Amino acid sequence: MEYLDFWVLFFVHYAGLFTGVFAFAHALSQRADAYTAAERLTKPAWLGITGGGTFALLLFHLYGAGGMFWLAGLVAVTVYIVDVRPRLIEVQRGPRW
Repeated sequence: MEYLDFWVLFFVHYAGLFTGVFAFAHALSQRADAYTAAERLTKPAWLGITGGGTFALLLFHLYGAGGMFWLAGLVAVTVYIVDVRPRLIEVQRGPRW
């Protein structure tokens, strides 16, 4: 039980890193015109945001001195996952009946 905090932080760190890699890969695989149609930033902008966020998640740790940068990276990739990704999917899927 005394190492529970270590394992929780370990899981949170790698879950965040996985989320960042997924967000970057998804941003990379989408068409550039879908971002414009979804009324979001451009594809290069989101590649920079998700790539930078993933790099911060890889470089820093939540429990270390760079925890603020880790948290900022997590927020960046989470915004893509919960806001941009669903809108891109909706735009590319077309109208639903």
